[in-house]
Amino acid sequence: MLPSPRPAGPSRLWKVPPLAASLLLLSAAVGAVLLAVVAGLAVIPVVFTLAVALGWVTALLLLGWAGIEALAALERWFENDPRFHR
Repeated sequence: MLPSPRPAGPSRLWKVPPLAASLLLLSAAVGAVLLAVVAGLAVIPVVFTLAVALGWVTALLLLGWAGIEALAALERWFENDPRFHR
């Protein structure tokens, strides 16, 4: 009868001393915080650009509407002013 294989334990390649593991985890935590901050700061210009673009579109729509209303008022003035009925 063949001997039963021993259960596979943790690999010797991944055995890290506690001090090194704590420094590695601390570095990973600091890196994660810095990465989150940098990603958050990178989003600010995108949001600002979208807000400015939305403002320009709104301003253009309102200016177009105001122009149409001004032309309509000018047309009514032309129709009602006797100086233009010659």
